[in-house]
Amino acid sequence: MKCTFFGHRTVPQEVEPRLRKAIVNLIEHHNADTFYVGNQGGFDHMVQKVLKEAKEMYPHIAYYKVLAYMPGVRDVLDTTDYSDTVYPEGLENAPRKFAISKRNRWLIEHCDTVIAYVKYSTGGAAQFKELAEKKQKWIINIAIEREAHHGHHFQW
Repeated sequence: MKCTFFGHRTVPQEVEPRLRKAIVNLIEHHNADTFYVGNQGGFDHMVQKVLKEAKEMYPHIAYYKVLAYMPGVRDVLDTTDYSDTVYPEGLENAPRKFAISKRNRWLIEHCDTVIAYVKYSTGGAAQFKELAEKKQKWIINIAIEREAHHGHHFQW
């Protein structure tokens, strides 16, 4: 199973345990083994941190940062590791202002499940969660307390 993530740019730290539980549940009970995450905002960075921890506990999983923009010419001092990144084909032709939107559509097309942190009905995260719903993807919205605590509780 492949999973992706959509969430608001700012996210409170107390969401991290809910995110961790959702990821662990997908790995342990739904055979999730591939995770795609963006690299734009606070939620994406929280997801990356949790996936890095999950990879240590579940070495069979893979996760990739999916870039909206091609990295620029690298400075000699730039030590950024791009080995775990994906740059979707066709994005190089997208106007910069549409690159994130086009990347997010790619994410939806290449996943079965979306873990979302969507509290508000406006903004990009809400827009792409809605699109994923229309495409009949399984949506787990960890912004909603009752969904976050549904099922088993896991601890690392």
